[in-house]
Amino acid sequence: MPHSYAYLSQGQLHLKLGNDPVRPIDSKFGESVRERAAQIHNRNSWKTQGTGAKFMSGGLLWGRNKADDPTDIPIDITGISRGCRPGELFYSLSTPDIGGVFLLRDRATDELRLLHTADFRVRRLAAGPAQDSVACVVQRKGGQSCLAVMRADGTDMRDITTGDTIDDAPHWAPGSARELVFQSSAIGRNRAGFAVTQAPFAIHKLNLEAGSIITLAEDSKFDLLMPQLSTDGSLFYIRRPYRDPSQPPSPWRAALDLGLLPYRLLYAVFQFLNFFTVRYTGNTLTTTGSARQKHADIRKMMIWGNLLDADKAADRAEDGTPALVPKSWELVRRSGTREEVVAKGVLCYDLYQDGSVLYSNGNGIYRLDQKGSAERLARDALIEQVVAVEE
Repeated sequence: MPHSYAYLSQGQLHLKLGNDPVRPIDSKFGESVRERAAQIHNRNSWKTQGTGAKFMSGGLLWGRNKADDPTDIPIDITGISRGCRPGELFYSLSTPDIGGVFLLRDRATDELRLLHTADFRVRRLAAGPAQDSVACVVQRKGGQSCLAVMRADGTDMRDITTGDTIDDAPHWAPGSARELVFQSSAIGRNRAGFAVTQAPFAIHKLNLEAGSIITLAEDSKFDLLMPQLSTDGSLFYIRRPYRDPSQPPSPWRAALDLGLLPYRLLYAVFQFLNFFTVRYTGNTLTTTGSARQKHADIRKMMIWGNLLDADKAADRAEDGTPALVPKSWELVRRSGTREEVVAKGVLCYDLYQDGSVLYSNGNGIYRLDQKGSAERLARDALIEQVVAVEE
């Protein structure tokens, strides 16, 4: 039987169930946000039409204000997770004004709103199969974030980590409702209190009942990301080379930056003009690419807090699919003290209960069976997250 899976691509949720083709899943809540914005827009349309437009200085200078177009409201899905029961799928959503957590049931035809708030945003959901808890990352105003746990119905949310660290990617230990693994990086500050450096990401296990934390894996030369424990007790994670933010660039890099300075200044001026053109006319200075691609280009693409270097994006998978990350991003399986590289050029992954691995290099989705044989399941652009769906 074909394996089912879901993935995020450019803020859009896609679902593949059994023999059915891949289909995009539109958020009913997101559509309702745009519908309400359209109603407000229509009630106030007189301000930008006819004589009423004379009172709008932006209309006099630039024409229609793109910010008033309800279809342009960015609605991004920020995290997906398998549900607590087979056939369910959680997802978190973020808009400029509100965020929420939702549950998809009945082959993603039924959507249930669990949580919506303007006080914070939720991402990186992780539900525990056959249990009633969902872990997540909560991003609050001012840039502060922490790990939190809530019930599967969206109630009783509470913070579970504190401190001057970056905690991310929580995942429940198999068969446990009180233990989860996550990645964490300490922040280094100067005497004035400003963050100047960041330690490599290490992997920790948190026991919610005892309130204790133990370190499962750490390496001063690598970031260890997206940890998961398999049913046989093996620890999976992505290992990538660590780059110290406070380390000065090499002389060669400094010379290259100096040579590229004029081109970067011209590009900055172009983007500055492009921003104001979009802001006041609704059109970009360039006309290539779809609306979603343009939105992704404007946002760039942040992967674990680091912008991808152009030279590192040239690696390709064995089937020729271009990768968004270099081969130095390795999926590792650790059993005791033994480490094994499962795949290279891995941006995100998930585990099936049968022991196979679902992973992506950013542009392709693959399944690795128990014998180590990989097959490509799908191909898309800017894949951010994959989830192994159990029906």
